[in-house]
Order: sequence, then C-alpha cells, then structure tokens
Amino acid sequence: MMMTALPAPTVADVERIARLRDPALRNLQITQSYYELSQVMTARTGLSANWCTFATWASKQAGQSIRKEDLQRTLERALHEITSPGRGEQDFASEIQAAGASGAPGEIRAAASEAADYRPAVERLSQAVGSGNKKVFEEIGREFARFYAGLLQDDQPDEAKLGRFCEALRPGEPPEGQGYLRQAFTRYYRALFIDDPKVRAELLLCANLEIGLHEQTRLQPEIAEALDSAYLSGTQFALRLLRASFPFYGLFASAGWLARRLLARPTALDRAIQALLSDLQRALRHVFTETMMTIRFPPDRVIMLGDDLRADFPERLRQITDPDLRRLLAQIDPTQDSVGGSGAVDWANLPDRLHFIADLFRCFQETAELFDAPFTPEQTAALKAGRMPDGRL
Repeated sequence: MMMTALPAPTVADVERIARLRDPALRNLQITQSYYELSQVMTARTGLSANWCTFATWASKQAGQSIRKEDLQRTLERALHEITSPGRGEQDFASEIQAAGASGAPGEIRAAASEAADYRPAVERLSQAVGSGNKKVFEEIGREFARFYAGLLQDDQPDEAKLGRFCEALRPGEPPEGQGYLRQAFTRYYRALFIDDPKVRAELLLCANLEIGLHEQTRLQPEIAEALDSAYLSGTQFALRLLRASFPFYGLFASAGWLARRLLARPTALDRAIQALLSDLQRALRHVFTETMMTIRFPPDRVIMLGDDLRADFPERLRQITDPDLRRLLAQIDPTQDSVGGSGAVDWANLPDRLHFIADLFRCFQETAELFDAPFTPEQTAALKAGRMPDGRL
C-alpha cells in the first residue's frame, strides 16, 4: 500500500474545527483530520500506526453516538426482543390487573417503552460523547498539528527544537499535566531517524500508549457521564405509565399515585413501577454500553471492547526489548505478551480500558487496512466545503 502525504491540518485548522457548533459536522471533520495527521506521519515512518491512526476509527465510531444513529431503534428492538417478562413487568401486571386494567405482556411492554421516553437519555449520551471527542481533539490533535509543522520535516535530529516543542507542554501527570505527551512526542521524533524497523515499531507503540494513557485519564469524566446518561426520571415514567395503563381514568390514577407519594405511603404498585423502571434502565445502559464499547476497523471488522481480542501481535512486537515500553506495559497490561483477559468488563473503569487499549494498539499497529480513508472522496469534498456529506457515514 502506497502512503500518500496529505496536507497536514494546521493548529489554526484544529482550532477552527473545535469551534464548530454543530457536533455532528465537527465530529466528521475531526475524524478526517485525524486521518490526514496519521497519513502525514506514516509517510515518514512507514506502515506503522501512530495514535492518530487509531483515533480516526475511534472518532468515526463516536460519530454514530453523536448523530444518535439507530439508537432509538436499537432500544426499542432490545425491549421487544425480551422473550419472557422480567420480575418488574410481572409485578406491575399483577397490580394493574387487580385495579381493572389489562396486564397483557405486549401491552405493558409497549406502554413501558412509550412511558420511558428514551429521547433525553439518547441526547445526554450524544452530548457526552461529543464533548469528549472535542476535548481530545482540541488538545491532542492540536499538538500533533504543532509537531508536524515544526519537527516532522527535519532530516537531522535537532534536540534544541525538540526541547522548545516540549517546553510548551505542561509537566506532570494527567489530567492536568502533559508529561506523557512530552515523552510520546520525543519518541515520535526519534522514530523519524531510526532505520531499524523493530526499534522504530517499539518507539511508536510506546508513544501511542503514552498518549492513550493521557487521553483516557482526561476522558474519565466524559466516559462516566456517557454511561450514566441512561438515567430515566422515575416520577415522569410512573405518571406516563399509569396514564397509558388506565386510558379512561389515567389522570385520576396519576393524581392518586402522586398523593400517596406526597404522603410517603409507597404501595405494592409503587414497588412494581420501580422494579419495571429498573429493568428498563438496565436494558438502556446495556445498549449504551454496547454502543460505546464497539469499534469498527476497515473493511468490516467489528471489535467488541468487552471481549478478549481475537488477534495476534505482529512479529516485530511479539517480544518487547525497549525497557521504557516494558515498564509501561507492566504498568497498564496485567497479562503482558498475551491478549488473554484483555476484554474491558467495565468501560468506566480506567485500568480495564487501558489494558484493552494496550493490546489493541499492539495487535493492530501494522494492520494495513487501518490506513484506509474513513470517507469516500465525495464525502471528503463535502467536509472540506463545510457541508454534511451524503451517504452512509
């Protein structure tokens, strides 16, 4: 595969894109910028992924949540695919049957789905993912643009120039410090002048993981917020559910339920409603988690972040010799030299995420398909003109 050196986005480009108010268009331009930044670096280092290579596909995946694509349909399908009623549904059916309403499972499920009103939760997820996408790009994307403008074209190492570049990065650990970025860009710079492909591959992997560690620490609030966005309002859910279940006197049923709530007298119906709401929230969180814990690599590889990776380390990265990389892997990868246990059980858990990312970056660093363009030429042209592209994104 021939690597083409595209024009690199500038710091001004990054800042302009980060200021875009349309989160969907901003995300698409972020994704395209990561691709261009990745290509520029790879034109110097050969077919070995840098952090922007992986960021291209992570940003493209984030775009589905930001644009809210298929989320409502996925939620409705998840509810309807439940073949047997849960405890909450069974209890609620018993209570409303005793009160004279129909307790047929299909009717209850339809009423519960309508009463849940997932739209605010889907909107919260979209906003949290969009905020994280912007936050990472305007910090790390900016530093890649600055690195490329000032250092990438050097044909001989210039430690003084590198020192001035690093001085602009804050010392210390994330979330406030940028010490890992200093280390990473130092390794990227040195990789430009290394002829040994194994040494260069290990330098790049170490740099990728250092940026990944910084990025994931910085993103912790947005990731937690996205997963917590599955919250549904208990009071609003109960009122809508009662009105749907008692269509002829729903207002009276709702008023009576509110009165009991004000008097702090929970009934069996209250407990059944709460159990049903808990069932729905679990389903909602499951869908949100699956949405966030999936990444697609070209041409059609779907990777579930909660499952152990089904991939091998490339030959150059099977045995790690770089001492700094070995130390970093010892810090973030509890199953070194194996993809066993790499699945992230809880994506809100930072060590779980870092373990998965360590193996993901290592396994796919030399996968040629990762360097494919994320959009068609027609879609790219629309993005360059500031328009939303047509077609599947």
